[in-house]
Amino acid sequence: MGDGRSRPGLIIRNLSLVLNVQPLGAEQDYNYVETTSYCPTEGGLRMITASRKPEAAQEGRGSAFLQPHLANSLLGGILLLSLCLSACGGSDPRPASARASVAAVVPVSVATAERRDIPYYLTGLGSVTAYYTVSVKSRVDGELMQVNFKEGQNVQKGELLALIDPRPYQVALDQAQAMLFKDQATLRDAKLNYERYKQLLGDSGAMSQQQVDTQQATVDQLDGTVRNDQAAIESAKLNLVYCHITSPVTGRIGLRQVDPGNIVHATDANPMFVITQLQPIAVLFTLPEDNLQAVSKQMAKGTLSVHAYDRDNQTQLGTGTLLTIDNQIDQTTGTARLKAVFDNKDNALWPNQFVNIRLLLDLRKNSTAIPAAAIQRGPQGTYVFAVKSDNTVEVRPVTVDFTQDNVSVIASGISPSEVVVTDGQDKLQQGSKIEVRTGAPNGTRPQQAAGNNGSGSPAGGSSAKNAPRPGTQ
Repeated sequence: MGDGRSRPGLIIRNLSLVLNVQPLGAEQDYNYVETTSYCPTEGGLRMITASRKPEAAQEGRGSAFLQPHLANSLLGGILLLSLCLSACGGSDPRPASARASVAAVVPVSVATAERRDIPYYLTGLGSVTAYYTVSVKSRVDGELMQVNFKEGQNVQKGELLALIDPRPYQVALDQAQAMLFKDQATLRDAKLNYERYKQLLGDSGAMSQQQVDTQQATVDQLDGTVRNDQAAIESAKLNLVYCHITSPVTGRIGLRQVDPGNIVHATDANPMFVITQLQPIAVLFTLPEDNLQAVSKQMAKGTLSVHAYDRDNQTQLGTGTLLTIDNQIDQTTGTARLKAVFDNKDNALWPNQFVNIRLLLDLRKNSTAIPAAAIQRGPQGTYVFAVKSDNTVEVRPVTVDFTQDNVSVIASGISPSEVVVTDGQDKLQQGSKIEVRTGAPNGTRPQQAAGNNGSGSPAGGSSAKNAPRPGTQ
């Protein structure tokens, strides 16, 4: 035992080797047993070997020859065992009971549960579409004389964009006006004859009733011809207007499809250019049909805000309002289309652009929020490691209302101002001693929920009556 730094019980006997020794001049074999023992020390395990003669050895002719060797072996074994006990005392200067009472301290990061207002979002995938898209075509045939815009230019409603040769239509207008003048003169003559015939019929009977009626029909026919001439004049004037192509909406003009000097036709399949209205602009997105009832109720209370994010869901591109819900659900996907309108003052949204949509459905006031990293899941459901006042942890079952971005809203299980572990849970179990890491002070504020990458969907929680097994994730 020496200085009391070890116990004999620490000697490990794990190997017994039986040697077959045939002494000189002996007729019978006698077995010697060599025993190897291992003792733990500060530098590792020390091997100690001892030899002895079995007690069951029978007396024989070689007994007298073997007895001196047996005595020497026993003496050597005793000395070796004494050396082993003395050497084993350098493993640990503290008593074994003191070593067992020291518990390992686990470094962790923590955060404090807070009570605050958390926005609740519904997320969906959407595509930007122009509020108005106009494919401009010619309504008359003729040569394209002028193009008064630059590709990519923002144009105003009513602005002159192109001019088609108006001269043929000006000639047609002049012809229609001349025909009208001629027919009007014929109509005046027919009306005068009608008045004469009717007067002769009444005064002297020199005219028959049939002649009077025929003249009245002639007046009506000429009146119809004059009206037709007037319509022809209006048509010619309209064609002249069509020669001057103006912008029907305010928007951005695209690439020109027809150059000046080409002959355009009203029956051309391709447009001359396309105008898209970008301010405001619309976004079509989809939501599961299960969310439509909640969205419809919130729309009845007021306008819902919609946020558009880029493809990576990192940068917010704009904020708009929900306009309407489509009148039917897509049976193949179980989703419905919704339309939102954005001012798009900075032109961050472009037609056919893919965007991630976050629809602000509600603001959950006075909610208990903790970082989503604190939530653990096990066979019994969701739980957290709550930090006690003595710097130990306990397994606390919680019910998660929903998870938004990096924040989880807790329905039950955690109260505001309680501290939970957010990192290092894999080394914890019920009652583990912890130490807060440097750089992650107690009371770290959970991140604001208006960030990105949020699911916005409720998360299922476990009942508090079925606590998870300590240390289970």
